[in-house]
Amino acid sequence: MQTRIPCVLMRGGTSRGPYFLADDLPADAATRDAVLLAAMGSPHPMQVDGIGGAQTLTSKVAIVSRSATPGVDVDYLFAQVDVGRALVDTRPNCGNMLAGVGPFAIEAGLVPAQPGETLVRILNVNTGTRVDAVIRTPGGAVTYEGTAEIPGVAGTAAPVMLRFRDVAGSQTGRLFPTGARAEEIDGIRVTLIDGAMPMMLLDAAALGADIHATPDALNADRALFAAVEALRRQAGQRMGLGDVADSVIPKPCLLGPPTDGSAHLTARYFTPHDCHRAMAVTGGITLAAAARMAGTLAHGAAGGDPGEVVRIAHPSGVMEVPIGLEGGEVAWAGTLRTARRIFEGTLLIPRAVWGGHRLAAAAD
Repeated sequence: MQTRIPCVLMRGGTSRGPYFLADDLPADAATRDAVLLAAMGSPHPMQVDGIGGAQTLTSKVAIVSRSATPGVDVDYLFAQVDVGRALVDTRPNCGNMLAGVGPFAIEAGLVPAQPGETLVRILNVNTGTRVDAVIRTPGGAVTYEGTAEIPGVAGTAAPVMLRFRDVAGSQTGRLFPTGARAEEIDGIRVTLIDGAMPMMLLDAAALGADIHATPDALNADRALFAAVEALRRQAGQRMGLGDVADSVIPKPCLLGPPTDGSAHLTARYFTPHDCHRAMAVTGGITLAAAARMAGTLAHGAAGGDPGEVVRIAHPSGVMEVPIGLEGGEVAWAGTLRTARRIFEGTLLIPRAVWGGHRLAAAAD
């Protein structure tokens, strides 16, 4: 016998995963994580016994609930489910999966749809970040059809406008946790920054890496990944994140100059043990914030302050990140994403994972 859980599979930005209502999952975090591992089919390199997609970008989970916080409509908890290890990380946010939260919340009845457009005010529980999402709702219903394009996704869809209201200090409370905009770890200059995502920025050339290499080529360079991982673990300690060996933060990002005028700088974002095939939303926002701050490696790679819209070249195209400063501090950041509802139904979890909890509750 198996336990049945309502589930919606969605694409959010360049990521994909199941979206759940929090009330449909165990309240206990350890049991919840065991359920998520079983749902995705981890740990297994193919995730063949679950609905995971066998890579980082398709092994993500969104958990949504009505919020009790004033001025917020819904709470969103993000979970990164490791493909090869029995590990669920709820420390970071994911801006791509965030793109699906608004449509999911409206269609789940958590937020009433308005004619034309609907504003969904979201609190990311992982980081305390507040985000406003504007969802297209013609006739009072969510539409996924439209003309918006984002790099890394084929075709077009309805735009989802995201505006991050809390950009600095998602995990540490400070944009620059060490107080320095650039420093050295083992002789390699880095920028340690905590914006929408804690990150370690590095000059690709300093590591002997080709900033214009494909993700597959970089993934094949295991010596590069070993060197970056050693730096990342030290960066985690310096940033006050503790031992990050079993965490996906901070995220490393290699930087370099653009090839032409379509972008201000080029980036390769690590997740952290694979190269992202595009650019994470939270990573792009943090990188854009760094590019606007003199003294950071991103500011140097961009050749100076790029202005209010920072253009970042990545393996799938160029991400544009509008970002505003007030008094020399990052005040807000925005981005355009798309989403699609792919499948809705009932997910089956082996009863032993949840111990028949739901069946007992239903019988009461």
